[in-house]
Amino acid sequence: MKRVLFLLSMFLVLNSCSINDDAEKYHFELSAVEEAILPDSFELDGTYEITLKYYRPSACHVYDGLYYDKYLNTRTIAIRNVVFERNNCVPFENELTEVTFNFHVTNNGSYIFKFWKGTDTNGEDIFEEIEVPVI
Repeated sequence: MKRVLFLLSMFLVLNSCSINDDAEKYHFELSAVEEAILPDSFELDGTYEITLKYYRPSACHVYDGLYYDKYLNTRTIAIRNVVFERNNCVPFENELTEVTFNFHVTNNGSYIFKFWKGTDTNGEDIFEEIEVPVI
């Protein structure tokens, strides 16, 4: 029985360690939120659609979701892209792209949304803060 388990283990280890250099290379990159469209106020237990606009730099940048961090009633948000490392990337000029997500209100008080706008000359993050009260 031990020999069978050993042989099965060796088979799985040897088959799972294949190196594939043909796989497409990519990395993740954040894009700044250019505009955020939110309601003026929320109601408790309501669900609201929030629209974000950002510039898509090239054809190799593909939307992959949001960077979304929450702490108490503060939400920090940026656009997350997959960037395919290709030689034939067509750069876009002023390609404003729109994405939406649903936000469910679970707390009283106000929500503070911090939308990432990029970095300054010192490499410090810049945020636009929008406060939306819950009524």
